[in-house]
Amino acid sequence: MPVTPSPVNTIQFDEFAVDLRAQELYKKGKRIKLQIQPFQVLALLLEQPGEVVTRDELQKRLWPADTFVDFDHSLNTAVKKLRQALGDDIKKPRYVETLPKRGYRFLGTVKGPAKAAQTAMGHAGGVARGAARANKSAWVGRVADLQCEHGHPFALVAVDVATATEREKLDAADDDVGLSLLIASQRLLMLPDKTPVRVLHVEEAAARCEARILEGEHYGKTALLPVRLLMESKALNAVRGPRQWNLMG
Repeated sequence: MPVTPSPVNTIQFDEFAVDLRAQELYKKGKRIKLQIQPFQVLALLLEQPGEVVTRDELQKRLWPADTFVDFDHSLNTAVKKLRQALGDDIKKPRYVETLPKRGYRFLGTVKGPAKAAQTAMGHAGGVARGAARANKSAWVGRVADLQCEHGHPFALVAVDVATATEREKLDAADDDVGLSLLIASQRLLMLPDKTPVRVLHVEEAAARCEARILEGEHYGKTALLPVRLLMESKALNAVRGPRQWNLMG
């Protein structure tokens, strides 16, 4: 059943409505799942519709200097997820235009209190940054279950840093052929949801870890996993007490 967002702090464009207070995106009254970082990007773009928001401004507003994160990868991923939620085309954008090496611009016609976007975005950013600064190193040696995003049955993970870097470039370019070649060469591994892994090392600056795969086709191999995709296995770590890995939201 369609839902009508509260008109207070709500921005509208075409068939979309953005509830800034609840940090929710709707299309024709139907809520669309959107994570905190893509929502933050959308809120910031809606503050200045029609104007260029530079990558530097996005970094300062959304990923301050004391946040340990790979900014370029995080921003590219956030924008990609935002475009997916809006059904936007990077080559023929209706809403989010990319200005190479500069930033982004919102193209839609906005109705509503665009200035209120800053308040909602700031609240969401505080929550995300606080979680990002949590001490992830304490989880070395623990067993975790892979938690795929958006209900996907599999997650693609890189076997080494070079592959992870190459994948970031391919993701930014929407190069599906290049990704397929990495999968075929088994430099990118397809791991099913709930695959157990043991954490060997945590790179806090990149918010990722090196882990050994404990089950399935790739048993015994190691791979680099984003920390946000892991949740501690309650069955294998029961004596230590349950803790969530979902620190990045």
